[in-house]
Amino acid sequence: MGELFLKYEYGLAAFQLVFAMLGMGATLSVSDFKDVLREPKSVTSGTLMQLLLVPAIAFMFIEAGAQTAGIAVGIALIASIPGGTTSNIFTYMARGNAPLSISITGITTLACLITTPLILSILVTEHLPPGFSMPTEQIIKEIGFTLLLPLCMGMVILKALPHYAAWISKWCIRASILAILLIVIGSSSAGRLDLDAFGQSNTLLLLGFFAVIALVTWLVGELIGFSESDQTAIEMELIVRNINLAVLLKASLFPIVVGADNSLGDQVFLAILLYGAVQLLMAAALIVWRRRSSRA
Repeated sequence: MGELFLKYEYGLAAFQLVFAMLGMGATLSVSDFKDVLREPKSVTSGTLMQLLLVPAIAFMFIEAGAQTAGIAVGIALIASIPGGTTSNIFTYMARGNAPLSISITGITTLACLITTPLILSILVTEHLPPGFSMPTEQIIKEIGFTLLLPLCMGMVILKALPHYAAWISKWCIRASILAILLIVIGSSSAGRLDLDAFGQSNTLLLLGFFAVIALVTWLVGELIGFSESDQTAIEMELIVRNINLAVLLKASLFPIVVGADNSLGDQVFLAILLYGAVQLLMAAALIVWRRRSSRA
């Protein structure tokens, strides 16, 4: 299993992202984005927080505490990606403003075509190995073909086959989840998920990064005065990142080379998976909290 994973890591990562975005697109229509015009304050604030505030927090943690290139690149990669379909689902489950969540996801997903390579270049250029050049054009192409194109195709499916779209979306997302599980199993069997090598200090730094995002999001929401449903949506958007895209970009930027030192890519990958696990736990807690408060 480990050897097969080493050979097909990138293809598996691309597969899981394409199916995740196809499944997400099959739940979206153009009318979902009309809330951008009806709720300009919440949409604009949430989008700016996603594109500016989270990278600023990442910059502080990278400069202040990143002791290895792996954790620096991992945090930067997490900060440079938008939310995904999971944030929309969690917002709905927490009784938040689902159309607002969908609108912010849509805008930041389109924007990441430009913002993702830009944020990565700003945050981690000095932490990359000597001679490494940020493949900006390659990142743009991969986001376009594996994220935006399947998203648009999913929206076409909903328009053309409305009675089958929900079924198609469900099975696409299930296929994506299966691919993620195969990636985790393959990485483990190949000896790439080594928490001891990752280090306690890196783990604490990543947890601190997550905690500050959650705290600052709440504080900004209180300051601006969002409604509870809008605040829930924006919290989910900023906390729950598109880990599928992060996995693909990691596989593209740091492909596994058999017999070579893959420690940098392994640390980046582990940072992504740890953040993904923590965001799921936090999202579950928010769902329980918001549902209870809405009944009170």
